[in-house]
Amino acid sequence: MTQEKWGLLRNKLLKAIGRNNYTTWIEPLEFKELQDGVAVFSVPTNFMGNYVSQNFADLILYELNTAGETVQRLDFRVAANSPVRPKPVAKAVPETQPAPVIAPVADTAQDALESLQAAPLDSRFTFDSFVVGKPNELAHAAARRVSEGGPVTFNPLVLYGGVGLGKTHLMHAIAWELKTKHPELNVLYLSAEQFMYRFVQALRERRMMDFKHLFRSVDVLMVDDVQFIAGKDSTQEEFFHTFNALVDQNKQIIISADRAPGEIKDLEDRVKSRLQCGLVVDLHPTDYELRLGILQNKVQQYSSTYPDLTIADGVLEFLAHRISTNVRVLEGALTRLFAFASLVGREIDMELTQDCLADVLRASERKITVEEIQRKVSDYYNIRLSDIIGPKRLRSYARPRQVAMYLCKQLTSRSLPEIGRRFGGRDHTTVMHGVKRIEELKLTDGQIAEDVEMLRRSLEA
Repeated sequence: MTQEKWGLLRNKLLKAIGRNNYTTWIEPLEFKELQDGVAVFSVPTNFMGNYVSQNFADLILYELNTAGETVQRLDFRVAANSPVRPKPVAKAVPETQPAPVIAPVADTAQDALESLQAAPLDSRFTFDSFVVGKPNELAHAAARRVSEGGPVTFNPLVLYGGVGLGKTHLMHAIAWELKTKHPELNVLYLSAEQFMYRFVQALRERRMMDFKHLFRSVDVLMVDDVQFIAGKDSTQEEFFHTFNALVDQNKQIIISADRAPGEIKDLEDRVKSRLQCGLVVDLHPTDYELRLGILQNKVQQYSSTYPDLTIADGVLEFLAHRISTNVRVLEGALTRLFAFASLVGREIDMELTQDCLADVLRASERKITVEEIQRKVSDYYNIRLSDIIGPKRLRSYARPRQVAMYLCKQLTSRSLPEIGRRFGGRDHTTVMHGVKRIEELKLTDGQIAEDVEMLRRSLEA
């Protein structure tokens, strides 16, 4: 393969992976030779070779073979004439030695720090706009405490939870509060991917001392989505030493992840141990009350943008019940609803809601099925599933059956005839009667109201 051919292939790779990835990972590669099915490339560092091998090797192999070359594997070799022969991992301060005194930041590092600090924070994500409920009250309280500054009480603070539960919102809120109340502090907020990018860039440019000064001169280090560095050994090595240096200086570290540190696959044990030595807080899945509060808060925000729009009773409650897994999806649904209603000039009622959000509601329905509701209800009331579906009309079976029908109507988009067919082929009027009966009993029978709410929470968890 010629250098010209490799140049053409690089253009294809640029289109496939984007400018940033291309500039960082592909552009520094230098094609050397193709021999016995092995394509040899020269790379600036072992780290870069390992990263390209893990993340882009299949794509490069595909493009090479598509171009008519016969290549079975890639071989990345560090250039023998490199001024500094890099090691497989970036060594920082040996763990057995005491933390060094950090020297003043060099001008280049200071410039980089200022540019990183200028990375935009979302102005919507403040403590004032964060709706607090039981699933997130501990995380909110811990974030509030850290945002006050002052002596460090728990270090690090680790916030973890699934997508759309408020981790990033709290991280931004802490950064806003610290920047407002303590402008003298160097608060550095970035994603784990940005940390890795800066690290690789420093390796390429032989500026590791600037990198170390940069990250060890901050007062508060905030790293979002730390699970991203799992499996990336050199980055974990540097993150570990940066962590140690900041803790030794009593500087605050705040981390977010999509799961508990101990459950992040391919994260080194020593990094897991460090993350677990502070306060680890779980943001639980939202409950109905919290979701309803979030919707009500958003409606207040929209009142100035859409002053003429009205919302019919029951719409917010319906959305809070039906869209239960992701707050971003919930807020996005409400945004779409307001925009659609303003365009067509209609009140936001149940009919418009179901028409406008049909795709979102269908997606959320896949989480809760009629069969799952039937199983949950039969387990809750300690009766057999066949008794819920079967013909018996004993009160001990009829009431749980009506509860199950009510939950199917509320939590799925199945029609009344479809629900009736799932309950032993019953008529849709029977389902309608059962739903209406439970609605009435919820107002007069505290036990039924509690049963329905407990089952709803269990299904939405």
